Amino acid sequence: MNVRAIDQKRLVIVGATGMVGGYALRYALEHPAIGSATSIGRRELGISHPKLHEVVHQDFGNCSALTQALSDQDAAVFCMGTYTGTVPDAQLRAITVDYTIEFARVLRSSSPDAAFSFLSGSGADPTGRSRMAFARYKGEAENALRASGFPSLYIFRPAYIYPVEPRKEPNFSYRLMRGIYPAFRTLFPNQVIRADDLARAMVDVVVGGMGVAPSMVFENRDIRALIQPPDPQRGAAVKGRK
Repeated sequence: MNVRAIDQKRLVIVGATGMVGGYALRYALEHPAIGSATSIGRRELGISHPKLHEVVHQDFGNCSALTQALSDQDAAVFCMGTYTGTVPDAQLRAITVDYTIEFARVLRSSSPDAAFSFLSGSGADPTGRSRMAFARYKGEAENALRASGFPSLYIFRPAYIYPVEPRKEPNFSYRLMRGIYPAFRTLFPNQVIRADDLARAMVDVVVGGMGVAPSMVFENRDIRALIQPPDPQRGAAVKGRK
């Protein structure tokens, strides 16, 4: 049995079978400040590790069965999501909004002091006026999380997430972006982020290793600042937005 040190964190990750969530889990399992990592998802991971506790849960529309698994957690990284156009609109909203709200409800009641790190997206619109469904739904989820009362809430809004490892891209635009990534990164560095770097930042902020304020929104530029060493010439600091 794995016995964590008294100052180590207990972290739960949702969506570890996905790209960003997978990197978050791998990073968490090797992180010295994390003593226990609980993965919650709809499919088995197929890996084992002394720190890993895996929970397979099918119905994220009802997370009440996760109460015990979510008890006594210090932090959560929520990476569950899907791509626009790959599912009907009603399912896109359910995955983006309803599943987030339901998981947050159970986590908040089971571990009221837990910090929460949420994978949103660039262009997320909390006003609900965007013509893009993805932007409206991510904005709605963000609003619900803010209202949930988490003592520390970190919202990440990455732009294009570079997969790093080869994969089957979900649509033509992602295939195109992967092909032109080297040039696009050079021309527009604040519009791209590596999946592993994004995951690392999402884990580090909730385990308290980044020295940031308790609740912040990180746009793509802010995420890049999190993962890059400060430049003493500029007195760089991560600001984000409250």
